[in-house]
Amino acid sequence: MPYLTVNGYGTFEIEKGKKLVLALEDSGVNILHRCGGKARCTTCRVEILEGDYCEPTNTESHAFLEKGIIDDNLRLSCQIRVDGDINVRPIMTVENSSIGVGPRPIN
Repeated sequence: MPYLTVNGYGTFEIEKGKKLVLALEDSGVNILHRCGGKARCTTCRVEILEGDYCEPTNTESHAFLEKGIIDDNLRLSCQIRVDGDINVRPIMTVENSSIGVGPRPIN
């Protein structure tokens, strides 16, 4: 099983293939996902510090373009499946934004 390291939260063993947004939430990180994991709102973005992850999807790239977000280290956690060890820093959480989480994304 892969390990997810979240800066400020710890390291967690994660089921291989699980969506990163769900892995974060299930590990106690109050990551935002205002659109419910549909790659539209970009509130679930994380900074990838190191690890194994897939290339951005067209949907993800389009969402960043629409919001004017240009940073090669940022990804949408709703678009990543955890297939290997990964180290991330959540960008938007309930604690640092005072916004509600949003509907839980579907697997």
